[in-house]
Amino acid sequence: MKNLLLILCLILTSTDALAFRCGRKLVQVGDYKQDVLEKCGEPEWVDRRYGMRASRLRHPYGALELDQYEEVVIDEWVYNFGPRRFKQYLQFENGVLKKIDNLDYGH
Repeated sequence: MKNLLLILCLILTSTDALAFRCGRKLVQVGDYKQDVLEKCGEPEWVDRRYGMRASRLRHPYGALELDQYEEVVIDEWVYNFGPRRFKQYLQFENGVLKKIDNLDYGH
């Protein structure tokens, strides 16, 4: 029972979030950038960078290995909802929301 309570506390104190609210609308991992813009408006801060994603394909018997690389567009946004709510950090990959983090309280 103690282990279950400990796991529940760790989950609740995690900084990664799967969703947050903009007014009455829910923003969640898997949403598209355009959907988030319609729900929340323009973010306070925006940054864009490019990364590479690698994957390796292997034949079951090890006779052949192929490395694949693809360019990924990473957009980072921060929403500031004021001093009574946490700022929200959003990370998109190729236009799809992949990560939401709670930051410090807004201003």
